[in-house]
Amino acid sequence: MASLTFTTATTAGKAFPSVPVRSDTSRPATNLNRGLPNMKRATIDPLMAGVATRPPPPTFIPNPPPTETDHHGSSKLAAWSSIRQRRWEGELAIDGEIPLWLNGTYLRNGPGLWNVGDHGFRHLFDGYATLVRLHFTNSRLIMSHRQVESEAYVSAMKHNKLCFREFSEVPTPTTTTNPLSFLSDLASILSGSSLTDNANTGVVLLGDGRVVCLTETTKGSIVIDPETLETLGRFQYSDGLGGLVHSAHPIVTRAEFLTLLPDLVRPGYTVVRMEAGSNERRVVGRADCRAGPTPGWVHSFPVTENYVVVPEMPLRYSARNLLRAEPTPLYKFDWCPENGAYLHVMCKRTGKIIDLVEKKVKSWHEDGAVPSEPFFVARPGATEEDDGVVISIVSDKNGEGYALILDGSTFEEIARAKFPYGLPYGLHGCWVPKK
Repeated sequence: MASLTFTTATTAGKAFPSVPVRSDTSRPATNLNRGLPNMKRATIDPLMAGVATRPPPPTFIPNPPPTETDHHGSSKLAAWSSIRQRRWEGELAIDGEIPLWLNGTYLRNGPGLWNVGDHGFRHLFDGYATLVRLHFTNSRLIMSHRQVESEAYVSAMKHNKLCFREFSEVPTPTTTTNPLSFLSDLASILSGSSLTDNANTGVVLLGDGRVVCLTETTKGSIVIDPETLETLGRFQYSDGLGGLVHSAHPIVTRAEFLTLLPDLVRPGYTVVRMEAGSNERRVVGRADCRAGPTPGWVHSFPVTENYVVVPEMPLRYSARNLLRAEPTPLYKFDWCPENGAYLHVMCKRTGKIIDLVEKKVKSWHEDGAVPSEPFFVARPGATEEDDGVVISIVSDKNGEGYALILDGSTFEEIARAKFPYGLPYGLHGCWVPKK
């Protein structure tokens, strides 16, 4: 029985300017450190064949192709299969009623392509990023999806093989007897040059309107257009804080961007803050680990108006596993239950560690369903904190999928819209309000 846990997380910002649809999908992401210039929209490229053009056509849901089967003849869930095509767009039929006030775009990021040539990835987090867009307007819902064109993805498509170190796998090593090859590999890891920029984990709307896809590596921060889902370029941090990894799920508001930088040398976490419109991170404070020998893996963390909660979990980074070329049972980590689990609560104003506070959650579930991260959208003019709707993308037990809309105060379902075919499991999303 799958369940969905509710966490309030609202963001707001300016609408993105219009940008052209790229026709050259072999070109990797370029640097993009400032706001985007206004540009005229280009015509749709050949890869858009079979994709609905704007304005959307009348409700259209194609008949899904036969369910995939594995080598044992059993049905294979679409959530664990590579996306059927790189791009699609169309309007969905609605079962229920979408509130008329819900106008804007929900974006969800996640792995969607696990096959390169004849090689299949073994871990969910290795898949190349697929963005899903749910555009709500006048009680209608238009869905689209598209691949994020990271350097790792473009290189893999060009060379038909893995070219960068992903979450659990590395490129096939070149056979060599050179004793310096290990040192070369080590240097490429420490410099970050061999690490992936496959931004398949999070997607956030910054206070200045830029939309950024993220993963665990800091180089995997990529700016996209929330309307066309086009990859626009790499987001480069302008500070000197460095760091190869960060939390892939930062906390973003209209005014700031907060994230954690794990310290693999001196076990601990640096909390950093970036103001809207800036690419410069500034240190809020540091939380030293209570156990070791390395910091625990931090995927996400809570933030309130005055405090940052830094979790320290028993699943810890492993320097040994980071250097290995072959997959390990715990991938890049070690499981250290004897070290315990801790929560460090930091004051945002002073950077000092304080005591804990308790919070409550609400839940929704449906047998056999696997919902992605729920996202709360407040009703315009709302005065109560739960006055709005919660949006999630759900994979059901039959391999199909749908968009789910819940009442924010009761967590009761008010509408759902079935997708034309099942989608791979996704991770995080964001809301882009209508201009």
